[in-house]
Amino acid sequence: MTAKPLTTSPPRGAAPPAKPDASEADVQAVLDSTRVIEVLDQLDRELVALTPVKTRLREIAALLVVDRLRRNVGLTAERPTLHMSFTGNPGTGKTTVALRMAEVLNRLGYLEKGHLVACTRDDLVGQYIGHTAPKTREVLKRAYGGVLFIDEAYSLYRPENERDYGQETIEILLSAMENDRDRLVVVLAGYKDRMNEFFRSNPGLVSRIAHHIDFPDYTIPELMAIAGTIVESQRYCFSSDAVTAFRQYLERRMRRPLFAHGRSVRNAIDRARLRQANRLFERGGRLTREELMTIEPQDILKSSIFADEPTPAREGSAKESP
Repeated sequence: MTAKPLTTSPPRGAAPPAKPDASEADVQAVLDSTRVIEVLDQLDRELVALTPVKTRLREIAALLVVDRLRRNVGLTAERPTLHMSFTGNPGTGKTTVALRMAEVLNRLGYLEKGHLVACTRDDLVGQYIGHTAPKTREVLKRAYGGVLFIDEAYSLYRPENERDYGQETIEILLSAMENDRDRLVVVLAGYKDRMNEFFRSNPGLVSRIAHHIDFPDYTIPELMAIAGTIVESQRYCFSSDAVTAFRQYLERRMRRPLFAHGRSVRNAIDRARLRQANRLFERGGRLTREELMTIEPQDILKSSIFADEPTPAREGSAKESP
């Protein structure tokens, strides 16, 4: 059988296509009016590395911009499913990306408010019969017009407990994700392996998730870059020896439990600031602007991270992690 050639003519009896409102669409005009690029650029400044994540976010933004241009010239542009899954370890930027995604969707007209409502199981699941549904619906009500970010989403499902009410929350979420997708975007977040198990146990959720985005762990150089950004934003600086000490701190901290990447870096800098302030306070006297700004090695090496290990050399002895 010979295949029929493709044609641009409509089949006989088909309704004529809608007349376009214009003969062409201007990408730059949409970008200028919505200022979407400003949000994406802000994300670049806020988060070090995460190139695959930022690329996916730009792809989603590009699709929504082109859909808007299609509507401008009379073409159909069905609203895409925008619910997402963010997987990765703590402190890898998941909440920040969700917040910027909400802004993008608002600026392009997909969400009325563009705010972010972050919650966990405790905000959604009740402790007795009749408590869960109103709790879940109240959170949904607050999230309408924006993004609902559910951290550690897998904790909603506890099959080992027959009397657990998390399944009721999941069923309400499933309904909202389908029936209210024109006014709500749901982001389910958590550790990758546990999220995969969660989806296998709840196939209805998988069918409603359009974008699965994995957030990779940061490397030592990337964490050092994050530290530099935080320190600079707070009008501090590391001395050259403090840079070495902080790198050694990270190498040790990453081997310990509950390491939270960017969050742990910020916490470590906060504690270094406390030690610096205490050091300067105890010394007393007149302080220069440079002294008030500079974090020295001793402000880092007094961390308990070094308590059970030999104190590292102050210069050039740190081994760079890959």
